[in-house]
This record gives sequence, C-alpha cells and structure tokens, in this order.
Amino acid sequence: MNTQLNSTEINQVQQLLNDYEPAQKALATLVQNNGNLNTTFDELWTEKVGRDSYGNQSLWETTLTVLRQELCSNDGFRAQFQEYSRNPASAPLLTGLIISLTTLTGLPLDPAISTVIVLYILKVGLNIFCEYTKAENSD
Repeated sequence: MNTQLNSTEINQVQQLLNDYEPAQKALATLVQNNGNLNTTFDELWTEKVGRDSYGNQSLWETTLTVLRQELCSNDGFRAQFQEYSRNPASAPLLTGLIISLTTLTGLPLDPAISTVIVLYILKVGLNIFCEYTKAENSD
C-alpha cells in the first residue's frame, strides 16, 4: 500500500520544518517522488544503509512492523503524538516527534528517514498505524 502526501500537505510540512536541517533531505526526496512516502523511505534507506536482497518482503512494511512494537507501547511517544495532534502548527512539537523516533527505536534511522516515518504516522494516525500493522501480522 502506497501512502502519499498531496502538495498542500507537503507545503505545510516544509513550512513547519523549514528551520530543521535534518528534515530537508527527506522533504526534497518526498517532493521528487510526488509525495510518495514509501518510495521516499526506500531511497533514503538505500542511501543510508545500502540495498540488500530481502526477498519478497517489503522493507517499508517490515520497518513499520518493528516500529509498531516500539512505538505503540511507548507512552511517552503516544503523549508526544497527542500533544502535536492538538497543536499541528507547532514546529518544535513536530521536530520532537522526529527526534524521539530517531532515538527510541534502535534501528539505523537518521532524522531524514524518521521524518518520512513520522509523516506517514501523522497521515494515517497513530491508533490506525498501531492497529493496521498489528492486523497485518496476526495472520
């Protein structure tokens, strides 16, 4: 499933993260990919970590599954997410979500990759993210 941000959503995020240098690469790559979060993630991940053969399993989906285990049970991240949801015009709160994701997971995430993942979670909502990825794994 590909998730995309439209041009209005991208412009809003660019304005919010204008002063957050680590997000600029993610935003530029997102624009190049017409807002496609999955493709943007793949490009940033390949640049950072390299591309190995993972068989038929999507690296994006696998990463989201691992993140669900970390984030959905983390009360601190949930509280930060809810605080940002109440004040979506706050650049410091959005930056804080990106930094939290980068440091919480233990995955090789840099802020650019974390930016893409946070934008995905914001797009679908944290509760839907937690339930959707859990439902896919329960087969």
